[in-house]
Amino acid sequence: MHTTPSSPAQERGPNCWQCRFFAISHVPSAPYACKAMGFQSRLLPSLEVLRVDGRFCHVFQPKDTSVVR
Repeated sequence: MHTTPSSPAQERGPNCWQCRFFAISHVPSAPYACKAMGFQSRLLPSLEVLRVDGRFCHVFQPKDTSVVR
């Protein structure tokens, strides 16, 4: 059987810390938030989506790293 190699991101799912929609909510019981999906969670949003939906997050967009602060 022939298998197609996949990238580590496809195997592990997206990294919330690199997503433009990821936020810190400052709520101790739910410190992480996804602005695209509009929820807060105790877990990283991508892990919560995987736990509830059984699939990797589909709204991930990389942060714009070209912006100088």
